[in-house]
Amino acid sequence: MSHPLSPSRERWVLLTLAGVQFTHILDFMIMMPLGPQFTQLLGISNAQFGFLVSAYTLSAGASGLMAAMYVDQFDRKRLLLVMYTLFGLATLACGLAPTYAWLMLARVAAGVFGGVLSALSQTIVADLVPFERRGRAMGVVMTSFSVSTVAGVPLGLFLAAHWSWHLPFFAIAALVLVLIVVARQTLPVIDAHLHHPHRTSAWVGLGRVLADANHLKAFALSGLMMFAGFTVIPYITIYLQSNAGMRPDQIPWIYLAGGAATLVSARYFGHMTDRLGKAQTFRRLAAVVCAPLLLTTLSAGLPVWALVIISTCLFMAMSGRMIPGMALISSASVPHLRGTFMTLNASVQSAAMGLAAITGGLIIGRDAQGQLTHYWMAGVLGVLVSLATIWMAGQVQVHESAAPPKPVLS
Repeated sequence: MSHPLSPSRERWVLLTLAGVQFTHILDFMIMMPLGPQFTQLLGISNAQFGFLVSAYTLSAGASGLMAAMYVDQFDRKRLLLVMYTLFGLATLACGLAPTYAWLMLARVAAGVFGGVLSALSQTIVADLVPFERRGRAMGVVMTSFSVSTVAGVPLGLFLAAHWSWHLPFFAIAALVLVLIVVARQTLPVIDAHLHHPHRTSAWVGLGRVLADANHLKAFALSGLMMFAGFTVIPYITIYLQSNAGMRPDQIPWIYLAGGAATLVSARYFGHMTDRLGKAQTFRRLAAVVCAPLLLTTLSAGLPVWALVIISTCLFMAMSGRMIPGMALISSASVPHLRGTFMTLNASVQSAAMGLAAITGGLIIGRDAQGQLTHYWMAGVLGVLVSLATIWMAGQVQVHESAAPPKPVLS
C-alpha cells in the first residue's frame, strides 16, 4: 500500500541523499586543490591536469547517456545502491593508482558510476517532495557541496599533506561503505513511475525527452550553468599558490571559509527560491556570481584575508545559484519521464564541466617563473556564459501541477 513520507522520514531521506552527494562531490572536488601536488609529483602540465579533472566529468556524461536508456526501468532505490557500490570501488581504485595513466583510468571509472548518482539523487527529490517545497528540499541536498568544502576538502588536504594524495580517496571509499548501509535503511521503495499509465519503453521515453523543446531549453540552461564556473574553478588552488603567493598550509582556509558560508546560505537560498520563484532567484544569483568569478582570476597581490573573502563569495554564489537552478530544471519534465530527463541532464552537466576544464586549461599558460598567464581570460569567458544563463532561465517552463508519486515505505 502506498503512503506519503512522514516529515521525519522525508528528513532522513534528504539527509541520506545529501550524504551520497557529499561523497560524489568530494571525490570530484578533491582533485582540484591537489592540483599542485599532481603537477609536481606526476610531472604533468596544466593541460594534462585539466584532462585529469575532465576525465571524471566526460566519462560521467557518457555514462549518463547510457543510463538514460534504463534509469526509468528500475526502482530508484535499488539502482542507486548498485551504482553507489560501484562508485565506491572505483574511488578505492583511485587511491591505489600508482601512475598518471592508472589514475586516469580510475577517474574514468569513478565518473562512469558517480555521474549517475547526482541525477538519481535529484530525481528522487523531485519524485518524493511536492513542488511547493522542492526548493527547500534541494537546499538540504545541496548542502552536501558546503559540507564537502568546509569539512571534506580541508580534511582531504590534511591527509594528503601529512601522508600522501592516495589517502583521501581511501577515506571517501570507507565513507561510501557506511552510507550504503544507511541508504538501505532510510530510502523507501520508489517504483511508482514503473506503474504510471503513460509509461513507455526506454527508447520511446528517450525519444520523448529529446523531442520536447522545453527539455532542450532546460538542458541548455544546465550546460551553460556548469560551464560558467568550471573555466575557473579547477585552477583556483594552482593560481593562489603560484600567483597570489598563498602557502599550501593556507589553502584549507579557502575551503573552510567558503564551505562554512555556503552551509549557512544554502538553506536561505532554498527558502528564497520558494518565496520569490525559481527563475527570479536564479537570475539574481547568476548576476551576483560574475563579480567574484572575475575577481578570483585577478587577485594576485592581495592579502590572504582578501583572497578568502573573494573565494567565499564565489563559493556562496556558485553553489547558491545551483539551488534555484536545479529546482527549475528538475521541474521542467513530467514525472514518468523525469528519471530519463534528469539522467540526460546530468550528462549535459558533466560534459559541460569537462569541456570547461579543458577550455580553461588550453587558455591558461605558464611563464618562466611558473606563474599562470591568461587566467583572467578564463574568468571573462565564465562571466559571459553566466550572463547568458540569466536569459536562458526565463525560457524554461515548469510543470507545477505534476504531483510527485507516492512511495512505498519499506
